[in-house]
Formats: sequence, C-alpha cells, structure tokens
Amino acid sequence: ETSLHLPAPKDVMVYSYNFRSSLRWSPVKVDRGLVLYTVHFKTGAFNEWDEMNCTRITQTECCFPWSLKERRWTVVLRVRAELGQATSDWVQTDPFVAERNTTIGPPKVNNVIVSSDSLLLSVTPPFGSEAGDILRYHVSYWENATSTTEKETETSSTLFKIENLKELTLYCFRIQIALTTYSDLQLLGLQSVPECHRTTIS
Repeated sequence: ETSLHLPAPKDVMVYSYNFRSSLRWSPVKVDRGLVLYTVHFKTGAFNEWDEMNCTRITQTECCFPWSLKERRWTVVLRVRAELGQATSDWVQTDPFVAERNTTIGPPKVNNVIVSSDSLLLSVTPPFGSEAGDILRYHVSYWENATSTTEKETETSSTLFKIENLKELTLYCFRIQIALTTYSDLQLLGLQSVPECHRTTIS
C-alpha cells in the first residue's frame, strides 16, 4: 500500500496578475520515473470537483481556462501527483476570487509630450476593463532635485496633463491604477517605474 503513495505537491499557490491566473506548485521528487500532475477545480456556486485542462501534465503550473475568467467567482483548486498507479493526496487551495486576489500591474506609458510648463501623458491600462469598472490613475510627480516633495494628481482619462511646471526643469513621475469594480471593491495597482523628462523653454 505505501509503495502506491507519492508525496503531495508543496507550495501550492494561485498566482494572479492583471486577472490572468494560474496554479503553481513545487515539483515532487522521486528516484525514478516521471511524475505527472492533475488539477481539479470547483466554484462557490457548484460544489463539485471538475477537471481543468491539466490532467496528467508534466509542468508544475496550470493556467486557468477561459471558463474560469469570471472575476467575481469563488474558485477552489486542488492538485495531486501521479506516477503509474501511485498517487499522492490532493492539496487544496484557499478560496480564490480574482476581483479580490489578483495583483494589478502599472499602466503602460505610451507617450509623453513635453512643453515649457507641462507634461502630456498618454497611458494604457494593463488589462481589459469590464462593464462597471471605474479606473482612476494616481499620478505622483516631483522635481528631480534634492529633498523635494512629491505632488499628486488623479484622473480617469488615459490622456492627461501634469501642469504648472517650471521650465527647463527635470520632472519625474510614477503612476498606479485604482480599480473600483462592479461590486464596489477597490484594488490598488503596483506603481510604475519612475520616468523623468525635462521641460522646454517657453
């Protein structure tokens, strides 16, 4: 009986970035043979285990299928190791809700148009928004001098200006997204890497 039992996968975690989610785990080490893995899921609405698109796979990651793209669903996953007739115990995740548990990346800065007293920024959000989403861009900016204070501005537009700047001065900014979802949850994204531009002369 014991020879038919494998060690269970460890470090089983859901990783989710910009609402793209996957289950990952550490490989199970055995002396010989290739360990395969099977992943199941169930939703909060339907309490029955179902196969994902990851049955007897060699990888230690399983991406969520299109059918699990609903952000508000509660999803529980489980994975086990298999080798020939031998299987491990199932390892189950905590309930995962993308709308609460995903990490939102920074927006992409497409273009910066510099003038003597402003920077005009064009940005793209890092994920496709859904009906009911409210996106706000939090912008921090500062004069790139010693011990200078940051100023902040906020906008819902993907094209906006940082205004009232000094001419021929180097300014830096970083942006993060605040997403308010259909169910009034607020997610704050990661900040972008600071980007610096020098204003022109009028």
